[in-house]
Amino acid sequence: MMVNKDLLLTDVLPNVSQPARYTGHELNAGAGYRAGAEATLLLAFPDVYEVGMSYIGFKILYEIVNSNPAWAAERAFAPWPDMEAQMRIHGIPLYGLESYTPARSFDVMGFTLQYELTYSNVLCMLELAGIPVRADGRREGDPIIIAGGPCASNPEPMAPFLDLVVVGDGEEAIAEIMRETARGKREGASRAAIVSRLAKIAGVYWPQAQNHVTRRVVADLDSAEYPRKFVVPFLEAVHDRVALEVMRGCSRGCRFCQAGMIYRPVRERSMDNLCELAEALVGSSGYEELSLLSLSSADYTRIKELISKLAAEYGPQGIAVSLPSLRVDSFSIELARDVEKSRRTGLTFAPEAGTQRMRDIINKGVTEDDLISAASDAFESGWDQIKLYFMIGLPYETSEDIEGIAVLSKRVLDLGRRIAGARGKAGRVRVNVSVSSFVPKPHTPFQWFAQNTCEQLEQKQSYLRERMRARGLSVSFHDVRASHLEAAFARGDRRLAPVIERAVSLGCRFDGWSDQFKPGLWQQAFADTGLDSSVWANAEYGYSDALPWDHIDMGVSRAFLVREAHRAASGLTTPDCREADCSGCGVCRGDVRVRLAGAFAGSPSQGGGQA
Repeated sequence: MMVNKDLLLTDVLPNVSQPARYTGHELNAGAGYRAGAEATLLLAFPDVYEVGMSYIGFKILYEIVNSNPAWAAERAFAPWPDMEAQMRIHGIPLYGLESYTPARSFDVMGFTLQYELTYSNVLCMLELAGIPVRADGRREGDPIIIAGGPCASNPEPMAPFLDLVVVGDGEEAIAEIMRETARGKREGASRAAIVSRLAKIAGVYWPQAQNHVTRRVVADLDSAEYPRKFVVPFLEAVHDRVALEVMRGCSRGCRFCQAGMIYRPVRERSMDNLCELAEALVGSSGYEELSLLSLSSADYTRIKELISKLAAEYGPQGIAVSLPSLRVDSFSIELARDVEKSRRTGLTFAPEAGTQRMRDIINKGVTEDDLISAASDAFESGWDQIKLYFMIGLPYETSEDIEGIAVLSKRVLDLGRRIAGARGKAGRVRVNVSVSSFVPKPHTPFQWFAQNTCEQLEQKQSYLRERMRARGLSVSFHDVRASHLEAAFARGDRRLAPVIERAVSLGCRFDGWSDQFKPGLWQQAFADTGLDSSVWANAEYGYSDALPWDHIDMGVSRAFLVREAHRAASGLTTPDCREADCSGCGVCRGDVRVRLAGAFAGSPSQGGGQA
């Protein structure tokens, strides 16, 4: 039943890079596959080990399943091309890291769809597991293939490959799936019957039936399960630290941001819960950094108090407290100094646009003065490196908006040099600018807008590259062809499934990695299937048009999204519902409402608001 471990260790792993990706048995890893388990799950992350081990959702599901003695969960990640080649040569199937049990032996295989450019890896992993790639080709004894994650907001391009899709928060749904799977097995139900039963669970989409589904939402994070220990990798993960999810959701309402729409409403963990989790995770892992995780951690209601408390507790132990990303209007010099008490870590700000006109269009809710004030606070507090995120190709963008990115970046650089110069350290100041291309995503006010063509985006990149040549200023760009493919998949339908199959057969893997992305092969895959990617990426939809993802209800109403799109056209902003009246997005229903640091905010009629 197990993979030949001797063959793996003697003939395979010595011939691949980073063999620790494939060995398992890390600190805090679960016991793995148990023959007597009532239900078994293989959590499959379609990217490299170091990326998957950084994803908190993966850790949460792993903990929930393995905390029940009747169930067992293992992990599998996409093998790097060198490992894939060795697996094919030696006939080694995809396996779970905990026990080296082949993937096809599990009852359920759950894929995390975190990013559209991992779709090719999903198919590759199924192939390596010996599992039919298409759902209609699977038979009795094959695992039930389930997917979840942000890309479940439009699963249609991947629908033919999936038995089921979990839409929304997975903490409660995964327990129900395992429980129902175990019951079906006890009763001797067929695979098809178990799939049919699982499809009746709230928040589960059944591609075969194309049912309307409403997103699952965990109303109270304090009552939800969260790991008290993390599996500690043998090699450095992308985010190699303790991650404390301080809150989920964001109500700032950036109109391009899918996460800000599909994770609503804001739900904060209480201080007591966070401090308890921090103590358990630091004690069980040995990590030297404690990261406060959310879409915008500085918006956490009691952020200053939390940082002060954590820094006082863990700073003397040499453990840093970090904020991965900061809003440019919520930073303060006091907050910076509190973080600095433990150990200085990097600072990132995301103004997104170079002009106030464009920031109002996207509803960013910040001004240039906000950014300059925040950057000044950072430089005054001793930081000499700042990263700025911008976006090009946004709706209603003009050449002045592109120029504004260069002007604003240089202004931050000059500010840093002036402040650091007073300490004789002007030469150490660095401003690193990352410029991505706008990708219209489902369930956002900009879902109807076309993406710029690759040629248009390349012209804008070339302009900025010339305008941002300065000592201490660096700029990086995302591959426009990758952004184009991302847009096609994000807005696509089932007609794209044969394209993905063809691309995988041509050798496409790890498309989110610049050194592995093969745009020429993707062009060939579209050509071979007689399709044009621009039909989805560069198409502009009407507000009354049927969209491929209309049957997926993420909570935010279509009326709200249309209203926000109209406000964008007029340059009108919509305030955060925690700071003003309810914006009427429609997500607050029943017990699902805004929860701020243990307090209960809003009412069913108000749909949220300030506590």
